[in-house]
Amino acid sequence: MKLDEKGLLVVISGPSGVGKGTVRNALFQREGHNLVYSISMTTRKPRPGEVNGREYYFVSQEEFENRIKNNQFLEYAQFVGNYYGTPLDMVEQKLNEGNEVVLEIEVQGAMQVRKKMDNAVFIFIAPPTMKDLLHRLQNRGSESNEVIQMRYEKACREIELAYMYDYIVVNDTVDNAADKIMAIIRAEHAKTIRTMSGYKKLLEEGKK
Repeated sequence: MKLDEKGLLVVISGPSGVGKGTVRNALFQREGHNLVYSISMTTRKPRPGEVNGREYYFVSQEEFENRIKNNQFLEYAQFVGNYYGTPLDMVEQKLNEGNEVVLEIEVQGAMQVRKKMDNAVFIFIAPPTMKDLLHRLQNRGSESNEVIQMRYEKACREIELAYMYDYIVVNDTVDNAADKIMAIIRAEHAKTIRTMSGYKKLLEEGKK
């Protein structure tokens, strides 16, 4: 029996190269859930194999900045000359439908969401070691050494912000990280603050 009928906003965050996307894909392959992925919007060019509307919504800088002016983002950030953001209307729609909405975003964006959605669940994906993170960035093969170094230095700063999250999940293996996140989601739905209203209704029905 589910006492909490509201959708849950789950923010999966962490430094670039930590494997957020891989963990998120493994999470969605689990059975028995109603997770939906909130697709972000970006001004960067698609990487090989990426499809508009699947990995990201790819838009022009002009369109993105117009959306900023109209307060149409739950969060947005700029890095290496490109914008990244989460369309607010899409998130609200999916939450109202009772879905678990998963955001996979950078640390800067997560801090913006924290200010606007205090009932969201914030999960920091951490690398096993910094050496491992550097190897992952280098093995992408899609960026220059200069950009890799910028991402690594930014990651070092972001890891210091892990204390601001509700949970820290080390991505030692993808399946292990995905299992931990699923356990967190189930536990959050059982929290008293989320279930008390539904529990009271259940008790009232039992008196009839």
